[in-house]
Amino acid sequence: MTAPARITNPAVPAVRMMGISKSFGGVRALDNVDLEVLPGEVHALLGGNGAGKSTILKVLNGVHIPDEGTVEVAGQRLAAPTPEAARAAGVAMNFQEMSLIPTLTVAQNVFLTREARDARGLIDDEDSIRRAAAIFKMLEVEVNPHALVGDLGAGQKQLTEIAKAISQDARVLILDEPSTALAVSDVERLFVFLRKLTAKGVAIIYVSHRMDEIARIADRATILRDGRHVITAPMADLPIDTMIEHIVGKRSKGLADVVRGGSSRGEALLELKDVTGPHKPDNISFTLHRGEVLGLAGLLGSGRSALARVIAGIEPAVSGEIHIKGKPVQIRSPSDAIAQGVALVPEARATQGIIPAHSVAENMVMAVLGRITKRGLVDQPRATAITDSMIQRLSVKTANRDNAVSTLSGGNQQKVVIGKWLATDPDILILDEPTAGIDIGSKSEIIRLVRDLAAAGKGVLVISSELSELLTACDRILVMADGRAHQMLDRADLDDPDETNPDHALQAAERRLQIEIQKALTVKEALHG
Repeated sequence: MTAPARITNPAVPAVRMMGISKSFGGVRALDNVDLEVLPGEVHALLGGNGAGKSTILKVLNGVHIPDEGTVEVAGQRLAAPTPEAARAAGVAMNFQEMSLIPTLTVAQNVFLTREARDARGLIDDEDSIRRAAAIFKMLEVEVNPHALVGDLGAGQKQLTEIAKAISQDARVLILDEPSTALAVSDVERLFVFLRKLTAKGVAIIYVSHRMDEIARIADRATILRDGRHVITAPMADLPIDTMIEHIVGKRSKGLADVVRGGSSRGEALLELKDVTGPHKPDNISFTLHRGEVLGLAGLLGSGRSALARVIAGIEPAVSGEIHIKGKPVQIRSPSDAIAQGVALVPEARATQGIIPAHSVAENMVMAVLGRITKRGLVDQPRATAITDSMIQRLSVKTANRDNAVSTLSGGNQQKVVIGKWLATDPDILILDEPTAGIDIGSKSEIIRLVRDLAAAGKGVLVISSELSELLTACDRILVMADGRAHQMLDRADLDDPDETNPDHALQAAERRLQIEIQKALTVKEALHG
């Protein structure tokens, strides 16, 4: 890798995006947003989930075409809104969703589509290996350029993704949650290297929910909320509590009117004692009671979904004890979990929850086929009864039970997934990001359903990146970081007794919960530093 050329005119912004608007299916993801990044600065881009951060970065990178607005790089308007045009202008992006190919080596991934050629025009793998090794040496991290990406751990995959972006000798480098899977020592080395790049005039756009990191590495920050620009300011003017105030704001997200009925905790349904998974979680203990909704809060990489997979038998625990209704159990597979009355509604609805081309009825009975099949034939009257019962119970909006699930809205698809698992009559229901990608009306319906299930005696475990949803749905919230439990919070303790406006009360509680999540990251770094 050759060092990026020093920017010769620092007065010209490295990036100027003006009046950017973008909608998806009638939902306005960006609304007249401006973003200006200077050469030689680390510019943080902040906001909650759904704020528009990833969308505006994909507009800059040419992945999304804006409905309105203009994009300039180093004073030149992009000739065409394509990834190729963005790369030609000097923009490189490290995507949060890794773009690596597991069957290729590290070096092949780093220089994919930009491979060196020998005199015969053939790909020169040895040259890619040498250049990849040089990048990792500059980063002062150990990653084997010969290794297959599929054999790497999460941290080394993240470093490979970062090296891929750095290798493009860009004048604008976008890093989207780059430290999620990195050890503290690797984060420190990354920061040192980024400062070397900014000294040469490279502009860094840094996206992270880790506000302690932002405070240390960034020069300025832009905060988005609900697809709109809130503020751009130097970091000296944005202490962490001020950042949280701007990110959360005071506007209702439509959940403050969801009435939270009182809970009545019964027997212990699920108890974890020092449970550790193959990757995460790490030494987790908690108890979920009948009639309770327990939330898991934490940032990407905190281990929330890994914990759900362990309880559901997808990634069996390697140590610790799991008790259900007071008895120790071995959950080594999903079928073990189902037999013990545990059901998991997975995060990836489209790929793990439904078969889109199949009917509502076929999806709804998928998890209970073994119970309603005799001699290889499905008992159709029972299947119909189960389906119709769930459609009515969950208020699924479909013209016909035989319609393909793909014809339903996102919220109704999610209800089908929930109904599929409720058909197993579980005592313990785990919901991983149950409202992701659905409209606010459907979100409120699903949160009310969660409360109703608890009132009916279920124990519900909810994972959500939307803190307002956790605060609306849950009785207690466990804050996690790096696979470990940080603190168990009673929902009532996050309320401000002097705040009578429901909208403002929810936002105040969200700020308090966000502060606890940031504290968990500080504790994590102290343990590993």
